Amino acid sequence: MVNKLLKLWPPLAVLAIVVLGWQAAVVLFGTKEYVLPSPLVIASTVMKEAPRLLEHTSATLGITLLGFIFGAAAGFLLAALLHLIPGAKAGFYPLLVLTQNVPVMALGPLLVIWFGFGLMPKIILLTIVCFFPISVAMLTGLTKSDPKLLSYMRMIGASKSQLFWRLELPHAIPYLFSGLKIAASYSVISAIYAETIGGSEGLGVYMRLSMRGWQTANMFAAIAVVITLSLVLFGIIFALERLFLRGTARSSKGE
Repeated sequence: MVNKLLKLWPPLAVLAIVVLGWQAAVVLFGTKEYVLPSPLVIASTVMKEAPRLLEHTSATLGITLLGFIFGAAAGFLLAALLHLIPGAKAGFYPLLVLTQNVPVMALGPLLVIWFGFGLMPKIILLTIVCFFPISVAMLTGLTKSDPKLLSYMRMIGASKSQLFWRLELPHAIPYLFSGLKIAASYSVISAIYAETIGGSEGLGVYMRLSMRGWQTANMFAAIAVVITLSLVLFGIIFALERLFLRGTARSSKGE
């Protein structure tokens, strides 16, 4: 526990220095609040706007979790199919990469035209954004199995599905969690953008209204909430990874 706290203090110290420097610069140079609010003003705005921020955060979190879940499921299934079906990876992997070359700013309005202003285009957009890092990470992990164990299992007559579930997938789990952590970070930002192109609630809508009203402190308050939300989701995935890998290690020792 003490070692973990010791590892935390350097970034916390740097963050404190940045915040104090920011506060001092705003006071010394007399910067207008609408140009750059001070950290104290932002903290005060967060407290004042807490009910509205909580309402919009709830909407954003709902979209984020749905998009992340669908994206994770799509990424897992796609990676498994591309790995298991002969020739599928060679044929479809370039198309997988091409899906990420379409600008989100162009894809979002198209999805609104095709599916309206409801929940569907937002979920599709988040799914498209989230599935790619998960698929790529898992596909990489599926090729990293121990070649000696792979040869041995093939020698004793293991089928393709048995190789996948007993050897390849367990070895790909750390890579899968790496993809999940990246997708978790992307999902929040993508949800914010999805809300700006069509919607009546969410942090994206709140930020758009604040920007139009030149309420810079409100913008920074929303940004602080977005950063916190991203860090929390990343931390949850990280904690699940540690628990899963620890449990896997214990079961391996038991065997």
